[in-house]
Amino acid sequence: MPKHFLTGYWHDFVNAAREIKLSQVPDEYDVVAVAFGESTSRHGEVSFRVDPELAKAVGGYTDEQFKADIKALQAKGKKVILSVGGEKGAIWVGNANAATLFTNSMYGLINEWGFDGVDIDLENGISAQYMGQALRALHAKVGNDMIITMAPQTVDMQNTGAGYFQLALNIKDILTVVHMQYYNSGTMLGCDQQVYSQGTLNFMTALACIQLENGLRPDQVALGLPAGAGAAGGGVVQPGLVNNALDCLAKGTNCGSYKPSRTYPGIRGAMTWSINWDLSNGGRFAGTVGPHLDTLP
Repeated sequence: MPKHFLTGYWHDFVNAAREIKLSQVPDEYDVVAVAFGESTSRHGEVSFRVDPELAKAVGGYTDEQFKADIKALQAKGKKVILSVGGEKGAIWVGNANAATLFTNSMYGLINEWGFDGVDIDLENGISAQYMGQALRALHAKVGNDMIITMAPQTVDMQNTGAGYFQLALNIKDILTVVHMQYYNSGTMLGCDQQVYSQGTLNFMTALACIQLENGLRPDQVALGLPAGAGAAGGGVVQPGLVNNALDCLAKGTNCGSYKPSRTYPGIRGAMTWSINWDLSNGGRFAGTVGPHLDTLP
């Protein structure tokens, strides 16, 4: 994995954003999170298919073509992971049986499709204990190269008492990165206990600081932002402001009124929802943030 990288979500569904095949993902993206793996009638179990409506929208997309596109991205040094959850994907891993089903079904999907790992994007509660068990067991099966990312909402990372934060700390030794969603949030407390509003530079830096100062390594923290108009209900920022936030955290430059007490040169990078929305907005997020990551220490 690069020292700093850009993650983008790819839509396995049809909405107002531009539909694309994986082969059309811009080169600036280092990690592609396929959205989403879905729940089944059995708690904890994850299923995945190429959405028929999406396949139709892109002029046909067979399972074989999808798998070949994953391989082609990997041949370029990219990682492709399956994101589990999302707004509608209510996957519940709240006991040992569900944890086992999660592990075994995800292992099957990784082998079947060729994914490099998993992104946890559960927006309806999480059990740090059992999801931690499930991810540890999956990591043991897949091996040390497996990528584990998380996309908690801001409220889930306000303090270490929150389930998501506990999960991140519980699996810190195998966790790749947390790219919190700095959007659809409203106001939140920063690590200085001041209130900050989404869509601002201070919001990104003061909230990232909570994770950086409470147990996560800088290389396990990235900034998740909407790619542009339409991608989120609130918290959309100009891509240049994301660069400023990364500069502030990594180098102590380009900060807003909030300035962290120290710098975090290892800060991992950024995530965007989504590659599709970025392309719908002229590719400005990847085009602006991607090259900037190469300038970080």
